[in-house]
Amino acid sequence: MNYDLFISDFDGTLVKADGTISDHTKAVIEQYRKEGGIFTVCTGRMVPSILPRAEELNIQTGPVIAFQGSVIYDMGTKEVVSAGYFPREEALRVIRLLEADGLHIHIYTVWHLYTTRRDEMLEAYERVCGVKGEIVGGKLSDFAEKNELDIVKVLVMVEPEKREPLRERLTRLLGEDYYVTSSSDWLVEIMPAGENKGRAVSYLSEYYHIPKERIAAAGDQLNDLPMLQAAGGKFAVSNGVEALKRMATVIPSNEEDGVAYALERYVMKGDAGASEGGQHE
Repeated sequence: MNYDLFISDFDGTLVKADGTISDHTKAVIEQYRKEGGIFTVCTGRMVPSILPRAEELNIQTGPVIAFQGSVIYDMGTKEVVSAGYFPREEALRVIRLLEADGLHIHIYTVWHLYTTRRDEMLEAYERVCGVKGEIVGGKLSDFAEKNELDIVKVLVMVEPEKREPLRERLTRLLGEDYYVTSSSDWLVEIMPAGENKGRAVSYLSEYYHIPKERIAAAGDQLNDLPMLQAAGGKFAVSNGVEALKRMATVIPSNEEDGVAYALERYVMKGDAGASEGGQHE
């Protein structure tokens, strides 16, 4: 076996567009486990959204990673073992900056999503993620301040053509103290600096005592870049962004069981061409 631990992004990588994970992919993951491998997920989703999907994959012990690597939840103890929060005043500053532009904003604690606007984009997000946003009156910044919320992520919902201009502008405005990324065509996400999926690779490496070169990761979006950069095995599904595919082995799309393909072709067998500059399919 080439890699002892496999970390998969969820949306756009492991799960199909209709929200399902194929029986074939589940069977291959189970076979990987039987051969001694460890499989887990690292997602931008909030904790309540990913837990039932992790259980669907029969992940019963060990960590799953939510909020882009910021929150680590142990499936065995059923506890949050690590969470990276915004400093409260800095969270308020970010929220107020976004409010001034009239954007559709979400703010997240470990267990809750708050917003002020119910529209088609929010309802689509709720369907995909299996969570319900809590609608608050007035400004989110005022609500967060009054309730002394511990915020782990701030998110903006935008039309796909506006995503990159907004992400680039916020990166310039907020500077190096923040991590501005995207997990889909219509989401821009803001975290404290250092709270990214690369942190998850480091945590799992220490938790399982597995060197990073024996860890493989698969993803599709910009938020997966730090994870692939940190892992020894680097996979990008063919439906992924070009920046990811340039530095990884390209595997079939999420609709074509790409994660199962990676496990069968590169992880459980002898072809190890999955590091940077490896073979591309």
